[in-house]
Amino acid sequence: MTLAYDYPALGAFWTVMWIFLWILWLVLLFRIIGDIFRDDTLGGLGKTGWLVFVIVLPFLGVFVYVLARGKGMGKRAEHQARARQQAFDDYVRETAGSGTGPGNEVDQLTKLSAIRAKGDISEAEFQRAKEKILH
Repeated sequence: MTLAYDYPALGAFWTVMWIFLWILWLVLLFRIIGDIFRDDTLGGLGKTGWLVFVIVLPFLGVFVYVLARGKGMGKRAEHQARARQQAFDDYVRETAGSGTGPGNEVDQLTKLSAIRAKGDISEAEFQRAKEKILH
């Protein structure tokens, strides 16, 4: 490694590279720990075993976990992201659709007048329904 210290820029490059790789490994370690807890197919003993393996022998544990269960990590992360998006979409639909403000009244009146225009209800029924909506 004397070459790296003959050229200060190369020494700085190696230092930055090692720091980057160390941070990358830490991110991977925490992602694996999160995946261990997220996995519903593992029982308590399996989760404990993987967690101890990853914490006691971190480098070997991370590499073995990625080799053994890496494909499932992506699928579990995708499943969780889809579930979160679906829950968010359901919440937005429920919140937007259950409003009692003027927008909701306008929508109801629009639907009611469309029904009247088709001839499915009479003028008297339309007036009664309109009064219920407006009051």
